Amino acid sequence: MTGNAIEAEHLSKRYRLGESTPGRTLREAIAGSVRGRGRQQPREELWSLRDVSFQVPEGQSFGVVGRNGAGKSTLLKILARITQPTAGRSRTRGRLAPLLEVGTGFHPELTGRENVYLNGAILGMSRRDTARRFEEIVTFAGVERFVDTPVKRYSSGMYLRLAFAVAAHLEPDILVVDEVLAVGDAEFQAKCLGRMATVGQEGRTVVFVSHNLEAITRLCTHAVWLDQGAIRAIGSAGEVVDTYLGTLGRETEELVDDPAGPVALRSIRVLDAGSRPVEVMRRDQPLTVEVRFQVRVAVPGLDVAVHLYNVRGVEVLSEAWGDTVLDRPNEPAEYVARLQIPPLLNVGEYTVGVWIGTRYDTFVQETALRRFRLEGDVKGRPRRIMSLELPWDVRRVGESKQQLASVIQKPPARGRRR
Repeated sequence: MTGNAIEAEHLSKRYRLGESTPGRTLREAIAGSVRGRGRQQPREELWSLRDVSFQVPEGQSFGVVGRNGAGKSTLLKILARITQPTAGRSRTRGRLAPLLEVGTGFHPELTGRENVYLNGAILGMSRRDTARRFEEIVTFAGVERFVDTPVKRYSSGMYLRLAFAVAAHLEPDILVVDEVLAVGDAEFQAKCLGRMATVGQEGRTVVFVSHNLEAITRLCTHAVWLDQGAIRAIGSAGEVVDTYLGTLGRETEELVDDPAGPVALRSIRVLDAGSRPVEVMRRDQPLTVEVRFQVRVAVPGLDVAVHLYNVRGVEVLSEAWGDTVLDRPNEPAEYVARLQIPPLLNVGEYTVGVWIGTRYDTFVQETALRRFRLEGDVKGRPRRIMSLELPWDVRRVGESKQQLASVIQKPPARGRRR
C-alpha cells in the first residue's frame, strides 16, 4: 500500500543571531573573543520555522511558496538532513536527491565524470546503474566537451546544469529542488521544468520551492504556503497559490518611505477609459496606470517602469518611461506619470509593480502595489496571456486577394441537401 514519502511533525528551527559556532579556526576564535571582550550583549533569537507539520504521499508533486525569508529553504535543508531542527522531526522514505544550491555535493577538484559517479554512489546507485544513465545526464547538461575537466573550472551555468541533470536522472525516490533554476537561462529552465514533470509522471515524489507560481501550479498537485516560518495554507496547489496571491496587493499608503531617499513613491492607481479609479473593469477597454512620485533632489537619467503580473506570477508587461521619452524631467518636484495600456490582456487578475531609478541605482522597487481584475469572455482560452485579435488572411493556394474577396462577397448557392 502506498504510504507517505515525507512526514514533517512540528518542525521548528531557531537561530541565535551573533551566536558563536563550533568548528571555527583559531584565528576566528581569537577575533571573536577580542570583539566580545568587556561587553556581553544579549543574543537575538530568530525562528525560521515554527511548528510546521505536513505529509507528502509517495508520487506526489508538492510545492512550497512564500515570501523571501519565510523559511522555505530552511525547510528543505531539514528534509535533506543538511540542517537539524530545533524541535520536531522529519522522516523520508527512499533515496532523496537535494538540489538546494549550485553544485551541492560536487567536489571541485574532481571532473564532471567523476562527480556524476560520486553523486550516484551517494544516492545509493550502483556503478552500473549510473553508467547506464551517464550519456543521458551529460547530454541533458550540455557539457560533453568538458566532462573530463575539473568542475572548479566550470561556469556557474555549467555547474548548475550538471548538478540538476545528476539529481534528476539518477532515479531518486524524492527530488527536492530549491529556487536554483532562476540562475539558468530560459531554455535551460524549460528543460528543467519538463524533466521535473517527467519525474512526477514516473511516480516519484517532487518537492519544489519557487517564486514562479505558474510553474508551481503546473507541476504540483498540492502546495503549502509558509509565512514567517509558519503554515498559512495547505491544500491543492491552485487554491494555495490563489490564497497567497490574495495577500500580495496592498495600498501604497502602507509603504515605508525612506526619508533620506532622493525619490519617494506617493501613490499608484488603475484608471478606466474615463480616468476613474477602478478595481474591476472590462477587458475590451483601455486602462491607465498612474504613478505619482516626488523627486527630492535632481537625479540625472531618472526612469520609471511599470510591471504587470498575472495571477500565476508571470510578468506579462514591463514598460519603462525611458524607452520612449528621451527628454525626461528630473528636477525636485512632484510628478504624475501615466501609462495607457490598450485592451490586449486576457480576462483575469493582475498585480501592478513599480520601479524607479537610474541605470545605476534603484530608488523604488515594489512588485505588488495594486490589484485589478479584467472581466469578459475568455473565448475558451483562459490560459493565454494576451488577447490581440490579430487579422487573418486565408485564401486558396494560388488564389489572389482580389479573387478571394469576390468569392467572399458572392452569396452561397442554395441547393437541396442530399
